[in-house]
Amino acid sequence: MRYLGLNDADRRAMLAAIGVDTIDDLYRDVPAAATLAAPVDLPPHRGEMEVSRTLASLAARNLPASAAPCFLGAGAYRHYVPAAVDYLIQRGEFLTSYTPYQPEISQGTLQALFEFQTQVALITGMEIASASHYDGATACAEAVLMARRLTKRTGAVVSGGLHPHYRQVIATNLRFLDGAPAGPDPVPDAAEDIADRIDDNTACVVVQNPDVFGRLHDLAPLAAACHAAGALLVVAVTEPLSLGLVESPGAMGADIVAAEGQSLGNGLNFGGPYLGLFATREKFVRQMPGRIAGETRDVDGRRGWVLTLSAREQHIRREKATSNICTNSGLCALAFTIHLALLGEDGFRRLAAINHAAAVRLADWLSGIRGVTIVNDTFFNEFAVRLPRPAAPVVDALAARGILGGVPGSRLFPDHPELADVLLVAATETASEADVESFVTALAAELEP
Repeated sequence: MRYLGLNDADRRAMLAAIGVDTIDDLYRDVPAAATLAAPVDLPPHRGEMEVSRTLASLAARNLPASAAPCFLGAGAYRHYVPAAVDYLIQRGEFLTSYTPYQPEISQGTLQALFEFQTQVALITGMEIASASHYDGATACAEAVLMARRLTKRTGAVVSGGLHPHYRQVIATNLRFLDGAPAGPDPVPDAAEDIADRIDDNTACVVVQNPDVFGRLHDLAPLAAACHAAGALLVVAVTEPLSLGLVESPGAMGADIVAAEGQSLGNGLNFGGPYLGLFATREKFVRQMPGRIAGETRDVDGRRGWVLTLSAREQHIRREKATSNICTNSGLCALAFTIHLALLGEDGFRRLAAINHAAAVRLADWLSGIRGVTIVNDTFFNEFAVRLPRPAAPVVDALAARGILGGVPGSRLFPDHPELADVLLVAATETASEADVESFVTALAAELEP
């Protein structure tokens, strides 16, 4: 019992020292709604070998994206990660490093963050970027909180095309504040006039490009409408590779960009760890969450790096902090930086073009299946289709055939039964022509009357 060193006598002695009778007394301030009425439905404790076998059998039930034709997307994308990325991030000085509190011994980490920030600013078309955000969804919530501070307003208008998980994280962060997020319902095959919802209390409008259904948008008119009303435009990006081909948010007038960086350098990993990207205009830098690694010169005139802005509660007084939910994410950010550096600007654009071409090919083939309708007229590497029946059972059937055939709308939007027949599919450079043919053939077979 090396992991359970305490016995009942030990626990009684500890409780007596604290001054309570039972362990439950320690949780008396926790609301009843936040406690479980019954124990978690898990099997009783077993030995280490038995647990290992049980977990291995559960893991074997998964169909990994690397082991099958994969057309999953909806915010997490399968891309080829060069072997050099994993090799370099596993060097000891990177793998074991943490927050660079002492610049004199953290120059490598600080320079990597500096390069990361430069890359993020360049691809988003913004003037300045920060580092160390947890993931795209929390970065998006941070953007809304930042807009509230800047505008002294409380309203947040959220597009129906924003990924529902991002919307939920925003709502969680605003739960105990004035001004819950509001906006139109998700509609994959119709335009939304979100500008009409802006009023005198709107701090920001949050949109996604490409949106959750894969549609591309010209955000310049919306940016103009936001600025005319004194509001800020927040643009979320779940597929950063799209920035190699699509007009950048900054060029279209965005004030804040919050993105997920997983696509570059980081595998799917069954959902994490990922990293958030965050960029804004230089005039807003004082309200930007995260941290900034800046360039400087030491006393001998040598180039060096330091943390020039640290807005977390662990660095400054809690009431002055602009961020309480960012984390280091340094290793994931380093993987992003190495992958993008390996590609270079030309390679980044070529890879984006390859992804778009793969999605166009997939859309052409899917449109030939009876009963399948392509919803989008514009997309990058992901789009929505409508099937003649609910998508979730079809996805399960495809998985049984060894094909990961997309994300059903019902999984993302369980409260919208009208989207039950919507299927989101993504095609990256990893989807070969043989993979596309297998997917299309299997889907046609499953949809046969």
